[in-house]
Amino acid sequence: EVQLQASGGGSVQAGGSLTLACVASGDTISHFTVAWFRQAPGKEREGISFINRGNRDTYYEDFVKGRFTVARDNAENTVYLQMNNLKPEDTAVYYCAIIKLDLDQLIRIGHNQRSLYNFWGKGTQVTVSS
Repeated sequence: EVQLQASGGGSVQAGGSLTLACVASGDTISHFTVAWFRQAPGKEREGISFINRGNRDTYYEDFVKGRFTVARDNAENTVYLQMNNLKPEDTAVYYCAIIKLDLDQLIRIGHNQRSLYNFWGKGTQVTVSS
């Protein structure tokens, strides 16, 4: 069984940056498409950034596009989420999840369907103050 550990959350002021890490154990993370989700208080968990297995293609939701960057370090078995120009509305618990499916197929069938993902990490809190 794969275990995922998300870390790197914290408290920053608006305009600041944070880098989250999702470290996998029990399997090679490069075998999986990796998703970052977030859940703000009282809201549904939503997908924000995705990186394909293999060719490292990425996909971002519009509300983070241009501010967030997802990248892999296969040697470290880790996927990172670099978050720049953070806004108070980015405040949420952030989760990583993995699926053994190519990103283009995932997008076709519904990349925000949480039940599709094989494994989830525990979340890391990001708080952005104005």
